Amino acid sequence: MAAAPAPTAAPAPAAGRIRQANEAAIVRAAETVFARDGFRGASMAEIAAQAGVAKANIHYYFRTKQQLYRAVLEGMLRDWLAETDGIRADADPAQALGAYVRAKMALAQTRPEASRVFAGEMLRGAPEMQDILRGELRELVARKSAVIEGWIAQGRMAPVDPPHLFFTIWAATQTYADFAPQVRAVLGARSLRGAPWQRATEHVVGLVLRGCGLGALAAGTAPSRAAGGLRTPAAPHPSPPRLRGGSKTSRRG
Repeated sequence: MAAAPAPTAAPAPAAGRIRQANEAAIVRAAETVFARDGFRGASMAEIAAQAGVAKANIHYYFRTKQQLYRAVLEGMLRDWLAETDGIRADADPAQALGAYVRAKMALAQTRPEASRVFAGEMLRGAPEMQDILRGELRELVARKSAVIEGWIAQGRMAPVDPPHLFFTIWAATQTYADFAPQVRAVLGARSLRGAPWQRATEHVVGLVLRGCGLGALAAGTAPSRAAGGLRTPAAPHPSPPRLRGGSKTSRRG
């Protein structure tokens, strides 16, 4: 007589997916609260309310506020660094750098709170992130800088300082998340979604690529030879507003 088959247990991957989904929801809620109140001002009760779960549920996944704060920082940095995968020796420089800038702009749009939490951590002297900044981040920048130096040596792009190129890209892209109120105020826009964000993205991509000697491909368009050279048509932009309430500037004739 054949033995009865042993009962099958619930598949482990399903439980793992549930845990990942719950952790992700808590982290996203924490991004909002930490961005608004800072590390010291935020509380686990506020984060639980933002996530729509009981406070005890948060402590099940993250024992302390510091552990949750670190998870927010590490998650944002991990997503930023993952977008450098396309910067490879066999890649086209314009396509690789353009794709990286676009990905960073997309993250600034979809994860602005996390970006602001990261900026706040840097302004505090990065007490929670020094080990990662000096370890994982430094090593990645060194590897990708070597790729860019190879492109330069092969004459595939203009000479630049690779680490400072990364600093420039980070500053240019993250400002649209970290200083969004300033950007909206200057542009006179209630929102940066849609056309305003696309315009900003194309501007930053073009600025970076032209700075790397890749301007003909900055906007993904064919170069114009009307003036005897390679030119990328500039997008129209409104005249800058006049500042009110300040000192008058002298006119130069």
